[in-house]
Amino acid sequence: MRCTWLPVCLLALHFGTPAARAAEGPAPTFPKDVSPILEAKCVRCHGAKVKKADLDLSTPAGVIKGGESGPAVVPGRPDKSPLYERVHKAEMPPAKKDQLAAAEVETLRRWIAAGARFPDGSAEVAVTQHDVIPIMLRHCTACHGRHRKEATLDLRTPAAMLRGGRSGPAIVPGRPAESLVVARITAGQMPPAKKLVEACVKPVEKAELDTLTKWIAAGALVTDVRPDVATTTPDPLVTDKDRDFWAFRPPQPVSVPAVKAAGRVRTPIDAFVLAKLEAAGLTFAPDADRAALMRRASIDLTGLPPEPAEVRAFLEDRQPDAYEKLIDRLLASPRYGERWGRYWLDLAGYADSEGKREQDLPRPHAWRYRDYVIKSFNADKPYDRFLMEQLAGDELADYASAKEITPEIYDNLVATGFLRMAPDATWANITGFIPDRIEVLADEIDVLGSAVLGLTVKCARCHTHKFDPIPHRDYYRLVAVFKGALDEYDWLKPDIRPGLGPESIDVAPPRLLPFVPAADRKAWEAKRAANGKLPEPKIQAVWDRGEPSPTYIYRRGDYLMPGALVGPGVPSVLTDGKTPFEVKPPWPGAKSTGRRLAFAKWVTQPSHPLTARVMANRIWKHHFGTGIVSTPANFGRTGAPPTHPELLDWLAREFVAPTPTLSGGRQPPVPDNSLLPDKTREDQKTQGANAPRSGWSLKSLHRLIMTSTVYRQSSAIVPEAKKLDPANVLYSRAPLARLDAEALYDSLLLVAGKLDETRGGPADAVQARKDGLVTPGGTARGWRRLVYVQQTRKQPATHAETFDFPQMNPNCTERRDSTVAPQALYLMNNGMVDQLAAEFAKRVRREAGDDRTKQIEAVYLIAMSRFPTDEEKQLGRDALRDLAAAWDKPLASGKPTRDAVELKALTNYCHAVLNSASFLYVD
Repeated sequence: MRCTWLPVCLLALHFGTPAARAAEGPAPTFPKDVSPILEAKCVRCHGAKVKKADLDLSTPAGVIKGGESGPAVVPGRPDKSPLYERVHKAEMPPAKKDQLAAAEVETLRRWIAAGARFPDGSAEVAVTQHDVIPIMLRHCTACHGRHRKEATLDLRTPAAMLRGGRSGPAIVPGRPAESLVVARITAGQMPPAKKLVEACVKPVEKAELDTLTKWIAAGALVTDVRPDVATTTPDPLVTDKDRDFWAFRPPQPVSVPAVKAAGRVRTPIDAFVLAKLEAAGLTFAPDADRAALMRRASIDLTGLPPEPAEVRAFLEDRQPDAYEKLIDRLLASPRYGERWGRYWLDLAGYADSEGKREQDLPRPHAWRYRDYVIKSFNADKPYDRFLMEQLAGDELADYASAKEITPEIYDNLVATGFLRMAPDATWANITGFIPDRIEVLADEIDVLGSAVLGLTVKCARCHTHKFDPIPHRDYYRLVAVFKGALDEYDWLKPDIRPGLGPESIDVAPPRLLPFVPAADRKAWEAKRAANGKLPEPKIQAVWDRGEPSPTYIYRRGDYLMPGALVGPGVPSVLTDGKTPFEVKPPWPGAKSTGRRLAFAKWVTQPSHPLTARVMANRIWKHHFGTGIVSTPANFGRTGAPPTHPELLDWLAREFVAPTPTLSGGRQPPVPDNSLLPDKTREDQKTQGANAPRSGWSLKSLHRLIMTSTVYRQSSAIVPEAKKLDPANVLYSRAPLARLDAEALYDSLLLVAGKLDETRGGPADAVQARKDGLVTPGGTARGWRRLVYVQQTRKQPATHAETFDFPQMNPNCTERRDSTVAPQALYLMNNGMVDQLAAEFAKRVRREAGDDRTKQIEAVYLIAMSRFPTDEEKQLGRDALRDLAAAWDKPLASGKPTRDAVELKALTNYCHAVLNSASFLYVD
């Protein structure tokens, strides 16, 4: 038989029986007994000036209110009171020397057990409208809210509840039994059972009904509690010491250091790096040879090796600025946007499917955002404008009132697809409940934090960040910024199952007209007239719908535990305690809130501590394999400190500065400006094509980095550098890097002559084969670049998955770089690679004829962007001879021609080259 009385006995021993409590004497009082303990042991971290976890224990009001996890004390229940629990377990105060004595802990226990009374007699927080409104939002406003007011009833505010609907007031203050809303819920009539699935709501819980009843019984108290927003008063949750961390201060002006080996300095970047090298007793490696440097630059900027004619032309160009002109040509290539746009798509979490559910529903219009990103990179759209369009493109112009949708307006709207890229489980089945919606919001905040701010903002979703000064409420201030477009209580339902109204009769034949209701005939005729027209293009975007629901802090991240009301704001640690932005309508009479536009303007300030630093660090990382901050998505306290902090600040400030004139008086190459705003393009026409442009130029940053000695170094390791800089954190040599998934796939196609360079448009579908491989569908001319291949979360292309292409969950801020056996097996045995090797051999035959030496030269030029050495030529001739001899016997039964034997041998040779380190790695 189970002993069920033991826990009860233990509780009785611990908390005492009534008789035992009486023997303890009079209960402690707050002013005399409790307040001195809190003042001595707790208020230093939980007071009016510093409120860790948003908890103030210096006043009765603060104790009653509690902190971000809820009430600090539960009257009569020490075992349920976080304050007592933490001190009883010696978890708080954290320092052992500050912990409470046993007698002090017992005093707190007795005070709470006696009802936690205060001098004015209060012992619990009054129920207000802010305890009730979240209940209405969760269960009622889908039918009685902004968009639908069934029975003319709106339940979003106390005033609307008092006003009521067709049946009268919803609440009668002081008389819950006479309040219709209580009666309907108690009777199980609201929410209606038959509409639970359609509205995606759940029945009201008993505890929620009790809260509503208690509020009405107490007179439906309405308190003037304003949303907690950042003001000019310093936030007590964030200190000046917190703000003094290097990443939270604006980039500082720095002087370029003097160095001994000044002759190796080509740009200021070199001076910063060389100063560290010289301090360690090192210097730069020699420059890489011209062929290696050309291949490195070409793959870095375009993701493709140079063509043989380009290699020859560059090697023959002996002008002093030949390399600089090469960089300009590569930056002006449309291939640049396909390469570097892909990096941004990783950060945005781009995918052609929704993810989250087994169905992995497709996103048929996501490709427009992909094309927007690629074209923006090719246009060298200023990064601040690029961010602004993605964060608030719908608030940059009054698109709804525009006479026509201009390319600029179209781009602005498509750009907001950035906020639609996170995995989305809402409506993956037949419902989209609030938790699924909140997950989408959380993922978007995660994407924003990791991609743009370089902070682990997501860690403040359930509680104040454990390491960085990001309070719990700052997370929900960010949520409020995006609430006008992404509102868990006002979620747009996709048109999955249209009803039988006018919107569904566009295929009805004329003979059905007599059966169409008279009220619908006009709509029917309009639909019928539109049948012959091309369908309007659809985009995946967000737009501000105005009137967002109130934003409450979700204690412990639980939407069923709403806390304080907050307004839109930004991380307090980045504001110097001042109002960071001003929210106002984006244009006179706008229905949009302007919140995201205010945020976009704030985040793109040139003096912002993180925006320019984070992006400059990413650009550096993709050129050198590791960032100056090696944790590109975490510039916080748990992230890696910068190896070259002065260089990072210098790069950030150069990034936002106006574009300089190049050496020799040259100007940057004129980019594809088709995606720049109309006014900007007009200004450039007025000023001249080569007029200096505004700052935030990514291409200028590339040019600055790639013309440096740091970038031009050889990857060869000398013993001294291996000893003193084994991990190359001082940049004593160029990194040796394997081609990533896209560069390898695209390069295979290019060398084989099967790269279809058709750009943009819907993604090329992948095919799941019976053998388990997932392969891209080809075109009449071959295959398109991997960036244009359908990217689903559940079924990625086999090549991409094998070579570390990421699953977007929700995004990817840094790809892993593995070297595993399946990669070698794929290149050796995959049928598509075999086919491309054969096409490569045919190309070599077309370009070099039957001469084996010329064939070997062509193979090296095409695949490795260099000429073979004499030794390599001899090895190649020997290999082709032996392979041809080996193929004579297998092909003997078919009486092969000499031509067929030679082609087989050359195909094997080309296949071996495609498996070589010289092809797979960038030197």
